[in-house]
Amino acid sequence: MRNFWRTANTSAYIPFFERLGLTAKAFSTSGRALFYFFAAVCIISSVSLVYILNESLLVSVASHGGEVREGIIGAPRFINPVLAVSDADRDLTSLIYSGLLKATPEGDYRSDLAKSYNISPDGKVYTFVLRNDATFHNGMRVTADDIIFTIEKTQDPSLKSPLRANWDGITVEKIDNKTVRFTLKAAYAPFIENATLGILPKNLWENVSNEEFPFSDLNTSPVGSGPFKIGTISRTASGLPSSYTLKPFSNYTLGQPYLDSMVFRFYQSEQAQIDALKNGEIDAVAGISPTALAQISNFPINKTPLNRVFGIFFNQNQSTILRDKDVRVALDMALDREGLVDEVLKGYGTPLSGPIPPQIAAKSAPADSANKMEKARQYLLSKGWTYQDSVLSKTTTNGKTKTTVELAFTLSTSNVPELRAAAEYVRKAWSSMGARVDVQIFDQGDLSQNVIRPRKYDALLFGEIIGRERDLYAFWHSGQRNDPGLNIALYANATVDSLLEEMRTTSDTARREQLYTQFVSELTKDVPALFLYTPDFVYSIPNDIQGLSLGSIETPSDRFLSVASWHRQTDYVWPIFAH
Repeated sequence: MRNFWRTANTSAYIPFFERLGLTAKAFSTSGRALFYFFAAVCIISSVSLVYILNESLLVSVASHGGEVREGIIGAPRFINPVLAVSDADRDLTSLIYSGLLKATPEGDYRSDLAKSYNISPDGKVYTFVLRNDATFHNGMRVTADDIIFTIEKTQDPSLKSPLRANWDGITVEKIDNKTVRFTLKAAYAPFIENATLGILPKNLWENVSNEEFPFSDLNTSPVGSGPFKIGTISRTASGLPSSYTLKPFSNYTLGQPYLDSMVFRFYQSEQAQIDALKNGEIDAVAGISPTALAQISNFPINKTPLNRVFGIFFNQNQSTILRDKDVRVALDMALDREGLVDEVLKGYGTPLSGPIPPQIAAKSAPADSANKMEKARQYLLSKGWTYQDSVLSKTTTNGKTKTTVELAFTLSTSNVPELRAAAEYVRKAWSSMGARVDVQIFDQGDLSQNVIRPRKYDALLFGEIIGRERDLYAFWHSGQRNDPGLNIALYANATVDSLLEEMRTTSDTARREQLYTQFVSELTKDVPALFLYTPDFVYSIPNDIQGLSLGSIETPSDRFLSVASWHRQTDYVWPIFAH
């Protein structure tokens, strides 16, 4: 050992450098300068090559830090997955709570609180096994009791949950502390979407009575198990929340989010929201209306088609003239959907010809509107209609009695700027064709209660929200023609009924696509409605936010499906350290 230390403390002797020095001394002054110059070039080149090689091998990875400040119209009342009704409610609920499964921007599902699940061969029983490490923000473990408590509250008629219909007739039972089983009355493939429902912590809610449930402070100071938890809450003088600051949850099942915080500020109007963006109070806004988009043209714009279908639904029970299929075909021919999207939506939408919104918007070439209307008019003239004084009419003979009817009916819609503009665009097109159309505008509540529910309209310009599972049963099955069913075209077709019923029960993706194709074929032949457009969901958020994936948007809160991956900061590491 003594010899080792003696050797270690002895200065190293490197013959190479001594020989190099002697060689340099042997040169003349000019030669020695040249020698040192090339030696320096060699050293610098070598270091540069090493640096370039290192830089070429480095990859960027997400790093923790940064903040997003977003403005929302309206303050939340129910940050609660059982009661959430407004966009503000759903936005914060989606960040603070998590479910057994989590939807992805691509339209699939991944495990969240559940580590696994299986479906029985008959499609009626779903069994979920919880993760052992799943906890709420207060540190309590997520158990089967929390799942059952949340479902039972959703099913409770006295709470009037907007999601109650999704859980009607479904039985939930505890197998053990980490396993729950759902039993359906009949196979229903779209049920899997139910598993994304946020879960309440039973230990905090169990002593809150049903009467107190909507008024509990837990609705505005929530505790969940989602990617973000409550940091601070600012309130107005009257006690209403004016802003929320959310902090990342370090024990989130899918990994702690990268952002250090998310701040949400609440505004009374869209204009106030836009003004806040312009003055730098916030740096993100979502769902801006087409008429207001010009005001934020200098800000980053992200857009994707919403899972919503807007169209005109015919009530053939009320309007005799609309029972004529030739009329419905001509009305369809006269519509310039591309022009409607450009004029009414300012290009932020996709023309539709079917009952499902597109996943990828494809811009069509502008159509010749005048030519469309002329072709539609000529089509009806060929079917026995006449055109006089700018109105189409048809005369029928019953014995010695002749009856002349004009192509006239009413078009009802909601008092929403986009829908009013769309109705007026359609009215002008049909008027140019030769139809006399009276547009009737109703406030949203009035339209729902006094027009749609009793089915008192000739034609209705309205929108439908299509879920990720593309379950069209409620919209087109004949059993859904009367309120509270959503078949607002009052459509009845036995073949379509059978197709929709099978689509609900099969989990075979290829078979469902086949059934859907057959369904569209039948619907197209009958023309019970005219599909117009799918609007774009518009999200303005800074360009330096990486990891954002909008994908499929069913409700505005779906913009947060990828939020755990959002980041404003990056590090550079070698590939072996990137995962």
